[in-house]
Amino acid sequence: MAQDEQVLVIKREVFDSLGSFHGLQFDVQRYLDKIFAPGVCTFMPRPLAEKDPSFKQLIPYVIMGNDGKYLSYVRGKRAGETRLVSKRSIGIGGHINPVDAMSMFNANFYDTYLDAVQREIAEEVNIASAYKDKVVALLNDDTNEVGKVHLGVVHFWKLEEPKVERKEQMITQLEFMSAEELNQVKDTMETWSALCLDGIDKMTK
Repeated sequence: MAQDEQVLVIKREVFDSLGSFHGLQFDVQRYLDKIFAPGVCTFMPRPLAEKDPSFKQLIPYVIMGNDGKYLSYVRGKRAGETRLVSKRSIGIGGHINPVDAMSMFNANFYDTYLDAVQREIAEEVNIASAYKDKVVALLNDDTNEVGKVHLGVVHFWKLEEPKVERKEQMITQLEFMSAEELNQVKDTMETWSALCLDGIDKMTK
């Protein structure tokens, strides 16, 4: 990872004050109102954030679906997070980095975050379909070193057409799969995707 990369974080104590949890949390708005209140989010160097569990890196985790099937892929060897290589995933996303418009004290910082999510996804895949974006859950897993320093913001993008192509080389075996098909390969999934699969029906209603 780049030594000077800055990533979006909140203090772990903010998360704990709202109620820490394992897996999925569907009481989304209560968390978002606090997390994206002016001055709560900040940026810090990624190498430090990866080793400091007193902060949570905010990671948008976008699940894309069309007609009962969900976009799935396997992370190739060029994946930025080496601990997830060769794992199947149903979430696309990554760290939020600062851009010129990102003022931490902007009352509309949540809107700025949503714009950043779209930019992040556009770097990974090309979507030739209209879609609706909704934040459907928060995702936390403190049982491993990766999870301890990350907090997922799970989005569901409901696509009108299943037209998605990869841009990043780390995305391989891209295809739309049903929940039944995904459950058959659940043991090959990264932890976050397995947790999301458990709640996929509730998140995509």
